[in-house]
Amino acid sequence: MKIDAGLSADMREVSDQVRRLEALGYDGVRVSELNHDPFLPLTLAAEHSERIELVTSVAVAFSRNPMTMAQLAHDLNAYSKGRLILGLGSQVKPHIERRFSMPWYKAARQMRDFLEAMQAIFDCWYDGEQLDYVGEYYQHTLMPRTFRPDNIEAGRPRVTLSATGPLMTKIAAEIADGMIMHPFSSEKFMREVTIPAIEQGLGKRGVALIDFELDYAPIVATGTTEESMQRATAAARDRIAFYGSTEAYKPVFDVHGWGDLQVELNKLNKREQQGEMAALISDEVLHTIAIVGEPDEVVTAMKARFGDLIGRTGFALPGGSDEELAACLSRLREPS
Repeated sequence: MKIDAGLSADMREVSDQVRRLEALGYDGVRVSELNHDPFLPLTLAAEHSERIELVTSVAVAFSRNPMTMAQLAHDLNAYSKGRLILGLGSQVKPHIERRFSMPWYKAARQMRDFLEAMQAIFDCWYDGEQLDYVGEYYQHTLMPRTFRPDNIEAGRPRVTLSATGPLMTKIAAEIADGMIMHPFSSEKFMREVTIPAIEQGLGKRGVALIDFELDYAPIVATGTTEESMQRATAAARDRIAFYGSTEAYKPVFDVHGWGDLQVELNKLNKREQQGEMAALISDEVLHTIAIVGEPDEVVTAMKARFGDLIGRTGFALPGGSDEELAACLSRLREPS
């Protein structure tokens, strides 16, 4: 199992952070596209590291087009000698249309078209094929030799797709190299819903589950003191309540017979009653969705719940020493 750490998007902090994280033994660093572009800090991270993988988790696909995304991915992957993992996500319609001023179509069909177009571009650059992609939303049919990158020794970047619902999961399994699963999940939902859907999609292209990277960083509440544990547990309840109020995540509750909880959380969220929302998250819900406990207990639980399923995760130890963190990383990698 590969283990990633979050990396600051503040470029003033990246060089020192990535050297420390690499020395601690992390396999990758990940940057989300929130208030900064993820590619710039990861480029700086590539310069100040040697082996650690660079993960966009996630970059917003629909704020760009397949050609601009392919160029960004190629340049960073080539510069880092093949260490990029291009994690993509769709974002939601209001952000795409009103924040980025970009077109939003039918999200799942648009994402399939986007990934297929990008792979066609990669086929042209890395395999010498003629670029002639005409899809439903994207068309790329011009690629003079002058505009093809020539530093292709690192090969094409690996592409993973952030997916929550069944349609995006199907697309990830049929096209991408891996899938980033939403932290709002459970072992039961993963085994009964997510994994069967992935295996069905992989079967269409003859790929085994072991060759498809599943990236899942669960909600974790841990700490090294009683006070830090209480803070982490309260934060986990808040996070579960927030995600649980969204209709898109109701299927996770449904699997456990808690569908009515989503309805109640949604009502409270509309009234901005966050405290009341967190109070609805019982210990049973908390411990089913999140992993709660002291660091050693969390590591044991992560391995027991997901160790045979996932190939990549995230782990942090707020307030812990570097020695304690390194020990947790080592234990998390040990065979179950």
